[in-house]
Amino acid sequence: MFTAGAESLLRQAREIRDEELGRLCSRVCALLGREDWGSDALDALRRLFLIVSATKHSRRLEQPCVELLQAALCSPTCPEQLQLLCAAVLREVSPSRSLSLTCDRVQNTQQLGLVASVLLAQGDRKQVTNLAPDALHEEQTNTLNRRLGDWLRHASVQQGVAHSSGGFFSTPRARQPGPVTEVDGAVATDFFTVLSTGQHFTEDQWLNVQAFSMLRAWLLHGGPGGSSTPDADDRSELEGSTLSVLSAASTASHLLPPQERLREKAFEYCQRLIEQSNRRALRKADSELQKACLVEAVLVLDVLCRQDPSFLYRTLSCLRALHARLCGDPTCVRALLPVAQFFLHHGEAAAVDAEAVYQHLCTRIPAEHFHSPLLALEFVQFCRASLPLFGRHLGVLRSSFPNLFKFLAWSSPPLTAEFVALLPSLVDAGTAVEMLDLLLDLPCLTAALDLQLRSSQAASEKPLWDVSVRAAGCLEAFRDPQYQALFQHLLRAKASGTTERLVPLHQLLQPLASCARVAQCAEAVPILLQAFFAAVTQFADGTLTSQLALLLLERSDMLYEVPEYQARVHKVLSSQFLALCTRRPSLVVEQAKELLEFVGSLGGPHGGGHMLTSVVWAIGEYLSVSWDRRCTVEQINKFFEALEALLFEVTQLRPSAALPACPPQVITVLMTTLTKLASRSQDLIPRVSLFLSKMRTLAQSPAAGSAHGEEDARAVLTRATELLNLLKMPSVAQFVLTPSVEVSEPRYHRDTNTALPLALSTGRFSWQLGSSQMPGLHILAESSPI
Repeated sequence: MFTAGAESLLRQAREIRDEELGRLCSRVCALLGREDWGSDALDALRRLFLIVSATKHSRRLEQPCVELLQAALCSPTCPEQLQLLCAAVLREVSPSRSLSLTCDRVQNTQQLGLVASVLLAQGDRKQVTNLAPDALHEEQTNTLNRRLGDWLRHASVQQGVAHSSGGFFSTPRARQPGPVTEVDGAVATDFFTVLSTGQHFTEDQWLNVQAFSMLRAWLLHGGPGGSSTPDADDRSELEGSTLSVLSAASTASHLLPPQERLREKAFEYCQRLIEQSNRRALRKADSELQKACLVEAVLVLDVLCRQDPSFLYRTLSCLRALHARLCGDPTCVRALLPVAQFFLHHGEAAAVDAEAVYQHLCTRIPAEHFHSPLLALEFVQFCRASLPLFGRHLGVLRSSFPNLFKFLAWSSPPLTAEFVALLPSLVDAGTAVEMLDLLLDLPCLTAALDLQLRSSQAASEKPLWDVSVRAAGCLEAFRDPQYQALFQHLLRAKASGTTERLVPLHQLLQPLASCARVAQCAEAVPILLQAFFAAVTQFADGTLTSQLALLLLERSDMLYEVPEYQARVHKVLSSQFLALCTRRPSLVVEQAKELLEFVGSLGGPHGGGHMLTSVVWAIGEYLSVSWDRRCTVEQINKFFEALEALLFEVTQLRPSAALPACPPQVITVLMTTLTKLASRSQDLIPRVSLFLSKMRTLAQSPAAGSAHGEEDARAVLTRATELLNLLKMPSVAQFVLTPSVEVSEPRYHRDTNTALPLALSTGRFSWQLGSSQMPGLHILAESSPI
């Protein structure tokens, strides 16, 4: 907390208005403009800094004031204390359009640090050098390369001296500092690194830590286009050169140019970190630091080998041994990702069996560590970033999608967007059907993973599952040999090429459907399904389209019962089924048997009736010789009888809590489809006319209004009347309800010379119906029930 005096000063600074701030800026401009570096300028800058830093919102300074502050900051004659204040004020007002700071006139390291701090405040903290790519001259860059190399390699190996607090009891003779130690407590026998430990640190040791923290970004900024980096055309020669020639460069690093010298020092530093990471840390914090430094060291080595292939042969033996060690250490699994990335970049040149690395990566890590959210995000981001590098090994990633989906099932909220971007690369014609099947079972997979953790995690460990949900019965079923085959299929690591109906597991896992994690996964499935179909339709042929449509029919009533899950998924499935039928209209004739079974086995609409509506609409639209010459009258009659029975069933059943009222959209689409089929087999017209008359009477009854609502009953009445009027003219009904492919095109309805109203007006019909009484026109024009 601030003292009363400090609080008063801050309050006064916050209350200063823009007019008074403008007068202070004018005074600062006058002092800095004539290079008056005295006490007046010091006091004015202190007051200006207090005002701009006292409020949360940024204070705006005039352009001349900002320019003079920048000039003073870079002036060789401005005192250091004034430069500190100028930099502090500029940081407080950043980001600002008035700021145009560069390092062109920087004279010393102190100024360079101040200017860099302002640049950091001005823009993205991760891209300082990109903000000002020409900020450093070649000489300054070389100086920084030399300094970074020295800080990395030549920091003191003695601990720092503790600062005495003074006072009566302070000892007159300070204890001599000892050497730094390793994380396992042993005295360090090699140079200092970020993994060296001690009670106190010297300034050059802190510079060592800071140099390593920025090393990879600085090397990437130097880039492969640096003056000391070989051209791309020469890399193959370097990669094929002998080890003796390559190692000769490392024996005289002091003779190398600054950039190459820094790379050599960075290489030695990373090799030392890899050695230190193998030590057994005494403290948990040091163990975590080991893992983080190991990841960064491998990433730096990857950059070095990409920029200078001479490092590759010196790195391979080390990383091979590291990979073997990491594969047996589950606590260091995160470090496997940069190792895999290294082999992706250099596997062919190094003659490494990269496929074995990827197999281990995609098989064991998701299966054993799916519950780690940080690892899950890093793993999926690694897969996305490495897609261009997988090449012929992409099949390993694609066949491992069941394992990757374990990450998604357990941590769906943060990973949904990542998987939406990754799905197009994971799916192909060979895995599309199996992937769709698993996507529909994703919430069930979440529940199964929950049980897997419950059955395997030690009682002493912190539970990773929802402890508020009791699942004793589910856990017994998980261990029951009777269900082992189904659980093994659901928890498989690789694509099996088959699909299994998991209805028994849906019932067994029902107690877990209320888990928050399962509910979150269920919310992500519709989004993932949309991404899946957007990718599949880019390459699906007729056979795959038929397989996907058949799977949609089969799975529509075999979904894990999570609250609201079925309704959300049915919306997606219904729209995608229509899209598949539009893409391949012959699906209706080819899968007539399956469609008849689907319609006949429903017993009423499910999930809001979306899937049933789409299927019925597709039957009415595409069961015609106009779309498929194989369509027969016998098929039309079979579908008519099945749909007639279904319509009778859904309109005669009384609504209840278990079976709510049938949506009016389902009823109207059923009536329309029956009328369409009758227009193609005109022997059915008397039957459908009688049925429509009964529907009109039913819709006008008080019971219909109470069951469905007045508006819904009116919609059914209107559609029944429209269809009856249309059936009074069988030839026109066939023209309207079974148009040819050309008539179905939108152009036909926009062209006044060929449009349907013209055809009707030239028919000289004897019955009196105005155009407003001919609503059958929109029946032809409607393109989808959804």
